[in-house]
Parts: sequence; C-alpha cells; structure tokens
Amino acid sequence: MSTTTEPHIPTEGIKYTGSKLRLLPHIMDTATRLRDVHTVLDGFSGSTRVAQAFARQGYDTTANDIAPWSEVLGTCYLLPSRDDRYFASLLDHFNALPGYDGWFTQHYGGGEDEPTKRPFQRKNTRRLDAIRDEIDRLALPWDEKCVVLTSLILALDKVDNTLGHYAAYLAHWSRRSYNDLQLMLPHRFPLDSHNEVVRGDVFDLIPHRTFDLAYLDPPYGSNNEKMPPSRVRYAAYYHLWTTVVNNDRPPLFGRANRREDTRDEVAASPFEDYRKDADGHFVALEALRRLIEGTQAHYLLLSYSSGGRATREQLTDILTSCGTLKEVQKIDYQRNIMSHLRSTHHWTTDTDTPHCEYLFLLEK
Repeated sequence: MSTTTEPHIPTEGIKYTGSKLRLLPHIMDTATRLRDVHTVLDGFSGSTRVAQAFARQGYDTTANDIAPWSEVLGTCYLLPSRDDRYFASLLDHFNALPGYDGWFTQHYGGGEDEPTKRPFQRKNTRRLDAIRDEIDRLALPWDEKCVVLTSLILALDKVDNTLGHYAAYLAHWSRRSYNDLQLMLPHRFPLDSHNEVVRGDVFDLIPHRTFDLAYLDPPYGSNNEKMPPSRVRYAAYYHLWTTVVNNDRPPLFGRANRREDTRDEVAASPFEDYRKDADGHFVALEALRRLIEGTQAHYLLLSYSSGGRATREQLTDILTSCGTLKEVQKIDYQRNIMSHLRSTHHWTTDTDTPHCEYLFLLEK
C-alpha cells in the first residue's frame, strides 16, 4: 500500500450529516504514518467515503454499518462487479423509461402550487417509481443491483428539496429540485485490496474480528441537556434511502412521511441515548466504553465532536484505560484550522469551540 497520502483522495457520496469529507485528509494522513497496517475496519461506514479512501490506498477494508443503503454503497464501491460499459448500457435503459404515478410519487412528490412540503418534484418521483420498479423486475444479481441503486441514490441526491436529510423539507423549492433525474455511472475505482461489506450492529462484529487499524465514528448524540438527541436519529434522517433500497412501501407517519420503523423507540442507538442506566451511568458513555474496550485492533482511530455526549475528560478516561493515547488532532471547522494536541494534558486543558472535531489515535 501507499506510504504517503494523496493531497486529495477522490471519493463519492451523498449529502450526509455525518460525512467525514473534510476530515478525510487528516484520517488518511494519520493512517499512512502508521507501520504495519494492512487491515482496516470502518465501523460506522455511513456514506462509505472513509472506506472508499482506505480501499483506494490499498488497505484491506471492512466497511460495517447497520443501514441498508450503506451496504449498497459499500458493495458498489468496495466489491468487484461488471465493467462500466455494461452498466452504461443498463443505465441508458433506465433513463429512457417513461415515468408514472406510483408509491413514491404519492408520498414524496410535490408541485409548486401545493402547500405540503415534499423532498422531490413530481416529475422526478414519477421517474423514480418507474426506475425502481424496473430494477426489481430485472432481478439483477446483488452486486449489479447495488451499482444501479447507488446511481439512483446519487441522482436523487442531486435533485432533492432538502438540507441534506429527510426529517424535514424546504418550504420553497430548491434550485436543484427543478433539474431532471438522470442516472449516471458511479465513480468506481480499480480494486487492489480485498474488501468486505457488512451490514449489522458493530457490537456483533468486533468480538469476532481483529484488525490492524479500526476507524470508529459513532453517532455523537448531544451534550445539550435541554434538547435530548433522541428527537431525531440517523435512521430517521435517511429513512428515504432505506425505502429506495428496499422498495418495501412501509407504513409512514408524520409530516415528513418517515418510515414507521424509524420511530425513536424502535430505531434507538445507544450512542445517541441521553438517559442514564440503572447504575446512574450515561447509556451513550457506556456504549462508547464497550466499543473502545471491545474493538480488537492494534491501533484505534476515533473521531468525536466537541458537541457530543462525552466530555473531554470522560473520553480521556475511557481511552487511557484501554491503551496509550498517542495523538489527538483538533480540527476547527469554524476557523478552518487544524492543530495537533500531542499530549493528554493539552487535550484536557484545551478549549472547545462550537464547531470542532477531534481525532484520537490510540495504541492498544
């Protein structure tokens, strides 16, 4: 694998609240400075940008996430499938389909003169209905289906009427929503690594696998006691991508037409939980402790927001109890600067800003 990181490693993805696009150069710079790293885990893969970058650099990469749409993106980019000429012909077929009013149009398509806010203009949901039904009719092999579904998700992401998630929609149509839905080839890349895509709870994976490096980016929740983060969870933010992947026409609720199975009491994540357990410990902190202790890796790279549930002191206690804290990097998004805080003392005495993220390098 490469021993020096590129200034910019090209990746592809959707608008994503948890995206690590701006953090990616720092993640890759840290990884490439470590010796004897060949196998990598991206434990909360999300839009898969980090996993893509690891695979591009030649690491044998395992991408894990609980979301069905993350598995689709990971399969498209990290696993082999047929060549672009085949998919170009297939996408031409989908792009030529006439649209019609179907389930997606009924629930997610809107017009300019309608008071209900919707994520897409009706002309594009009509295309979505036709394309998604045709994908199922063709009964493509899973790897091919994932490439086509990725193309569809990327195309929808370019014509949406949102701020990047699907828990609420813009009151006035965005400029991009007027564009026509058009499927294009995902930017796949030659694979020089042996990769794996897993869909499941990270706690079900880590007891059975060992890695040279594990990158962990759990949901942060919030340390704002007045606004518990259970109000909207990641499963709710991206419910539409789950429905596009599954095409299961689920029961819906609320103004945003969320999937019934994304209600907070159903799609709960311990990392986003603001409550305390029976012993008086924060559920989110105990989940983070279990994650760090249970991950079997020589190096562990953890990213965490300054606004997350865990405080700096709590994170320091958890990390130092599990190994040697080698390095902390602070990335200040508000001022667009990055600083290296190489000692625990500097980390615990540093002052947070509202828009900064930390990268912790732990040697276990």
